[in-house]
Amino acid sequence: VFIHLSLSSLTLFPNFSNVTLTCRAPSNNIIVVEWSRADLGKEYVLMYRDELFVPDEQHPSFKNRVDLQDRQMKDGDVSLILKNVMISDTGTYECRVFRKTNRRKRAHLKTPPITSPSFLVLLLLLLGVVLIL
Repeated sequence: VFIHLSLSSLTLFPNFSNVTLTCRAPSNNIIVVEWSRADLGKEYVLMYRDELFVPDEQHPSFKNRVDLQDRQMKDGDVSLILKNVMISDTGTYECRVFRKTNRRKRAHLKTPPITSPSFLVLLLLLLGVVLIL
């Protein structure tokens, strides 16, 4: 379940080596944190799922340069640390958080049991055949 969206604009200032982009979400049951930038297309800045970083489809310019401020996400802090900031990092960043719900969905299908015809039904059928003959 998608629960939070936050936009942060990054404007670079000289002599800053690391920048923290702030994002907070409700702190319970966070399973995915995704940071992206619109101009990167499908590639993302950072993906953190089930307590692991997911390197697939991460934009190459962010490899080994991003981290979560708090990997335990205490108090819902999913802020991004961007290291060794470059001019090319300028842009609008999006933070998305997905939560696990505690709700369960069930489907029940009730049908009558499939059984073989009972002895009584067979007896009646046989009697009907005998009466017709």
